[in-house]
Amino acid sequence: MNISSESGMIFNIQKFSLNDGPGIRTVVFLKGCPLKCRWCANPESQYPKLQILWDREACVGCNTCVSGCPSGAITNVDGNIRIQNAQCQGCHTCIAHCPEDALNAEGESKTVDEILKICLQDKDFYEESGGGVTLSGGEALMQPQFSTALLRTLKEHGIHTAMETTGFASPEVFQSVLPYLDLLLFDMKHWDEKKHKEGTGVSNTQILENLKQAIADGKDVLPRLPVIPDYNHSPADAEGFVRRLKEVGANRIQLLPFHQFGEKKYDMLHKTYAYADVPALHEEDLKEFQQVFLNHGIDTFF
Repeated sequence: MNISSESGMIFNIQKFSLNDGPGIRTVVFLKGCPLKCRWCANPESQYPKLQILWDREACVGCNTCVSGCPSGAITNVDGNIRIQNAQCQGCHTCIAHCPEDALNAEGESKTVDEILKICLQDKDFYEESGGGVTLSGGEALMQPQFSTALLRTLKEHGIHTAMETTGFASPEVFQSVLPYLDLLLFDMKHWDEKKHKEGTGVSNTQILENLKQAIADGKDVLPRLPVIPDYNHSPADAEGFVRRLKEVGANRIQLLPFHQFGEKKYDMLHKTYAYADVPALHEEDLKEFQQVFLNHGIDTFF
């Protein structure tokens, strides 16, 4: 296999990131996620293929996109533009002819070589800051062949690698990427399997098994907890997370307070946002929650 020509579906490459691993980093966002978290800040990442997003505030209702779509994937329903993902051919005709830039595409196929060239532009910054490249999403494990090829190539160029992951994958897929990772940023959504299913649509059983295995294998793993109001942010939940951390052999965790950065994207995707108008959480709101972990000897930080 020529790994440099292996291609994957991404939706963003963010340079000079300081929040996704050590140092200055380039973050590659891959499309597709097996979880459907009700608070997801990147809902455009869940669908594994290209999507067209519609901005109702910019739209003037001219219907140029409807009449011009060669595949008939776009309709106007009571003043709302609807795009059928299954019919969309990804030709970008609607975007090119929209007079008000009310449409934009999320998702682009890129090869390992194309992404590598972008990442290498900032290699000096990685070396000076102890940074590197982080795969995010979505879920990079949904594109294991591409992710493995990209990570392997980055390592061959001496670049520090990290992956933000839900950990939801078969043991075989999970193990296939581990040799090429220096750091795993491993999300924990809920300690209880039933509540995990309610919030994300999937069980946490395999997730916890993969987390435990990675730690047992000696990988550098940072569990991270998105703290969500009325879902997993009570002191009792903190006690539950402590138990899970001890079971998998982890002694630290990063808390990620709930925010509203992705709210507008739900409207652009014609999706209902379960946390509309829910106030964001801040570090000062979570001191009691944090203290539970600290009381059990877990290094807990924001």
